[in-house]
Amino acid sequence: MPQSKTKKNSAAASERVNLRTVLPTLETLREWGSTMRERVPREAHGQWKPDENREDILSIIKKSNVGRQQHLVPLRMQRMAASPFAFLRGAAVVMAYDLSKTPTMGCNVVLAGDAHVSNFGLYGSAQRELVFDINDFDETVVGPWEWDLKRLTASVNVAGRENGLSGRERRTAVMQAVEGYQDNMNRLQSMGTLDIWYLHAYPGQANVLRKVPAKALAITKKVMDKALQSDNHMLLKKIADKDTNGRWQFREDPPILTRVSSIMKNKLITALEDYSLTLSRERRHMLSRYRVADVAHRVVGVGSVGTRAYLALLMGKNDDDPLFLQIKEASSPAHAPYLPSRRAEFNHEGQRVVIGQRALQASSDVMLGWTDMDGRPYYVRQMKNLKASVPIEWMSGDAFDFYCWACGALLARAHARTSEAAQIAGYCGRSTVLRESFAEWAEAYGDQNEIDHARLAAATKPGGGNSVEAE
Repeated sequence: MPQSKTKKNSAAASERVNLRTVLPTLETLREWGSTMRERVPREAHGQWKPDENREDILSIIKKSNVGRQQHLVPLRMQRMAASPFAFLRGAAVVMAYDLSKTPTMGCNVVLAGDAHVSNFGLYGSAQRELVFDINDFDETVVGPWEWDLKRLTASVNVAGRENGLSGRERRTAVMQAVEGYQDNMNRLQSMGTLDIWYLHAYPGQANVLRKVPAKALAITKKVMDKALQSDNHMLLKKIADKDTNGRWQFREDPPILTRVSSIMKNKLITALEDYSLTLSRERRHMLSRYRVADVAHRVVGVGSVGTRAYLALLMGKNDDDPLFLQIKEASSPAHAPYLPSRRAEFNHEGQRVVIGQRALQASSDVMLGWTDMDGRPYYVRQMKNLKASVPIEWMSGDAFDFYCWACGALLARAHARTSEAAQIAGYCGRSTVLRESFAEWAEAYGDQNEIDHARLAAATKPGGGNSVEAE
């Protein structure tokens, strides 16, 4: 047998699912989790101070700027320096370094990798129903569940500071996020695996675990109304026009939306044609009913600024049949340097993002796929899919606390899809111990984040030396 075929068969065998070995019982899994408290006490998660050999944060950020479009790096730094919360959003690499020094109980999950409070939001399911879920997966990777929960709780604390919350109010909000994680993980541990995969969070509907405050409902309704208007037709009117020949073209809005050369346009169309091969056959057929009308470069996000991101406008049967696809460069995830080597299918960063999203979301974009261009990996998704973000800057009191609880509960459901929920639930327990511990962590890290933000802000001021630009 040829060697290549032998390797292929061996790889396929290693991927086969074992349907014979007896699975551990729910009680056994809970006991394993509970026993881990002896090795890693839950109180240990509350301890935070910078590692004495902590790498300079400007050095970490500078490394993350390598390979980006250098003319956009100053814009990235400007956006990150805008506020402590903006810094937290953009500096996932800094927090990944810090999290790698913290204790974990030894249970890995598919991580969102960047589970801060602004990376939860609304979007449309394949059935065109609004769902609430995690919506950013650039940093997804397999790793300790605590890293996601600590990223979430730190963001709750930092967002609370910007919303004017007192220390006591911030502590309450963080504890709510952890309580949401505990509540849902304890519920999910006894549910059937398939039942967990069927679970969706529908905004505006009654919550099975707790009552939704009136203020939270009012904000939810506003966000739902906005999401229902966020579709391809709305975006077409907002950013494109017909030229004198009746062809649709993007309206330039430098530096956010800029035209690309004809050479780059052809490369992008080829990349989309290659991407079609990563879709299932029926979705590939659906894509075949469209043709590319125009392509543009589009700057997105905070931490993503400088990575290559493009927006393609495709038209179908007529002017009432637009489709916007985002082609976004996928870089190595922030946590990768601190984790074991990845499985082969995760070596393509675009494929990693797609697999992670499908693993964590209850209902994923039907157009998700991946491709390559100029030797760089990309993933592809719909640009507008009834998407809307919850404006956390509007929130305080019960509304903010409930939103934090909901994010924690959703994170637990995401983790339970790819792990043994009973093992994590056995470790977390139902008491306030874990909540208190994470509240201590979040407050201490919130202080650290302010110091780090001030360091970046000083470096990016005129005369600051531009010490975060890649060489």
